[in-house]
Amino acid sequence: MADGGQGSQDAPERGGMETQSGGHVPVLLKETIDFLVIARGAVIIDATLGLAGHSCAIARRLGRPGHLIGFDKDTNALAMARLRLQEAAAAHGEDWPRVTLIHASFAELAERMPPASADGVIADLGVSSLQLGQPERGFSFQAEGPLDMRMDPHGERTADQVVNRMDEKHLADLIYEFGEERRSRRIARAIVRARPIRTTAHLATVISAALRPMKSERIHPATRTFQAIRIWVNHELDDLGALLEAAPRVLKPGGRLAVISFHSLEDRMVKDALRDGAREGVWRILTKKPVTAGEEEIDRNPRSRSAKLRAAERV
Repeated sequence: MADGGQGSQDAPERGGMETQSGGHVPVLLKETIDFLVIARGAVIIDATLGLAGHSCAIARRLGRPGHLIGFDKDTNALAMARLRLQEAAAAHGEDWPRVTLIHASFAELAERMPPASADGVIADLGVSSLQLGQPERGFSFQAEGPLDMRMDPHGERTADQVVNRMDEKHLADLIYEFGEERRSRRIARAIVRARPIRTTAHLATVISAALRPMKSERIHPATRTFQAIRIWVNHELDDLGALLEAAPRVLKPGGRLAVISFHSLEDRMVKDALRDGAREGVWRILTKKPVTAGEEEIDRNPRSRSAKLRAAERV
């Protein structure tokens, strides 16, 4: 993701951080829970289940009469989330909500959920720590991995299609649009000249060699290009648009939406959708400015630095 990494770090991602004990600390957890105002017996949709960090905290508040519904298009994440929720349920006792996990993108929210059926929707956008931590998925430029980057392992698009098959002009446009990378033409030219590129580490080396170091740059030179490719491969902005359109239909009056984004493209889309919805009488905006992580959370989890939370209530 753009902005917020340090030196050679990968882009900040959703889902928080792993603790030494193996626990999972999601980003902006308290703030998200506070905005959702989760009542016992409510129906809450976690549109980006990930490793179930937010979902475990939500489930504890729903109690036995409640219903937690989790979406994720990553089958690996779903399997791990299911296990973590089962472990949490066993530790919590009988007062645990019904849990439904759905292998699907949150773009399918309107198709999968009846109108006015949910009390809350949470979306924690971007790539997860699970995905970044598996070099074989191809998300990280810090490790040798294939040019893949699919959140859904069965998705049709791959990073290889961009890196080795896309023509130079379209490649430059993609890097500029989805990565907000001003030096996109130089990067695209270097990639085309270096073909065939077979691994993420090779791609990162090609990008780094093409760019002169900038003193003000706090992130790895490949960060924005990797972001751009990942967004294209996973239809991320299209899916976010579908989610923002579906959310007011799926929520009950008084239901709440909380969205955590990690780069300006996502945040701008969320901001504009909520603002337009407020003008149309659909939303009551709860966050005049995006909520960000405090110094304590950033110290504990540097990846939270780029997180921005926006929330609204269905009118």
